[in-house]
Amino acid sequence: MPELKPASELSLDHESMGLEARVSKADHQSLRLWLRLLSSSTEIEAEIRRRMRSQFDMALAHFDYLAQLYRYPDGLSMRLLSRYLMVTGGNVTGLTDDMENEGFVSRAMSPGDRRSYTVKLTRQGRKMFEQVASVHETWVVELFAGLKSSERDQLIDLLGRLRLQMARTLHGTRHERSPAPTASAAAPRRRRAA
Repeated sequence: MPELKPASELSLDHESMGLEARVSKADHQSLRLWLRLLSSSTEIEAEIRRRMRSQFDMALAHFDYLAQLYRYPDGLSMRLLSRYLMVTGGNVTGLTDDMENEGFVSRAMSPGDRRSYTVKLTRQGRKMFEQVASVHETWVVELFAGLKSSERDQLIDLLGRLRLQMARTLHGTRHERSPAPTASAAAPRRRRAA
């Protein structure tokens, strides 16, 4: 494999840079990092979407839906599926309708709650997912082939640390993020002597 140049020595034309073309070295490092992550993720996702549609006539959202159900052979409630996919209940209902019409999932009323439905893959859905997932994996491997194994490991570690830090910042300290009372608001007010 040819030796790769450092990212700082690489140059792309303005159009290829996309979001990153908007920043310069003078911009805050965190802003540059965020745009680099966003640009990379967007570009990879767009290519996966294009290939998924071209080769399997499948939307990436449908693949993600099947992937979640594949992990749970006994199925998932639509509420949990919505949470795992990070989409609204309405979106899950639409995806479920699509997948049920294709014969990839079955939907049944939950035994413990008649207002809730459980969705699970059919044999056909499981087979379809396995076929698409195998090809999907080769695409992802191909798209990251320009990085050495050690670089991929380093990215996994760094992005994992970022996710943990974000979880702590956004979810773990909700109560702590409330503004502390100012000294004047915290001190009891004295009454003026008449």
